[in-house]
Amino acid sequence: MHIGILRTDSVRPEWVPTYGEYPDMFERLLLAEDGDLTFTTWNVEAGELPDTVDAADGFLITGSKSSVYDDKDWIRSLEGFVRECHAARRKVIGICFGHQLVAQALGGVVGKSDKGWGVGVNCYSVDEAAFDLADGDQFCLLASHQDQVVAMPPGAQRIATNDHCEVAGMTLGAHMLTFQGHPNSFRSTRERS
Repeated sequence: MHIGILRTDSVRPEWVPTYGEYPDMFERLLLAEDGDLTFTTWNVEAGELPDTVDAADGFLITGSKSSVYDDKDWIRSLEGFVRECHAARRKVIGICFGHQLVAQALGGVVGKSDKGWGVGVNCYSVDEAAFDLADGDQFCLLASHQDQVVAMPPGAQRIATNDHCEVAGMTLGAHMLTFQGHPNSFRSTRERS
């Protein structure tokens, strides 16, 4: 399977020698599960996008310090690409900013949390046994966000929630899966400690 990583930010320069860039973190995480995966990265923040939704078997949208409602051309272009992926039923995973961008691109609403920042390890309850988790009905991920999905797009199903973030994960059909938390940060930090 070939995965397209849609990079929407850069890691702080002083952290790159230890953790790598965001695509490196996701590649390590995913290759640990399936060593046959291949990857291509597009630097969306720099204006790069795949020419077609067929450029990869699926796409992963990374986190970003930008807000999805910022008036930036690259964000609007990425929203258009997400809508194309949705229409073609191309698989998309969105993480943090990517979670929010998928929601907004498809008709949801993103805003600042009235509870402030969600930072650190956050545990989420799974809605209606959405996943077969070994430890039951919760999973934990690192979080660092103030923005969050406040209204899901039409047709979305919430799959994870907690007291700070009502829509911490969602699906749209069988082709889109998004999370507010960062599995890449948890895994890469844990592996290097």
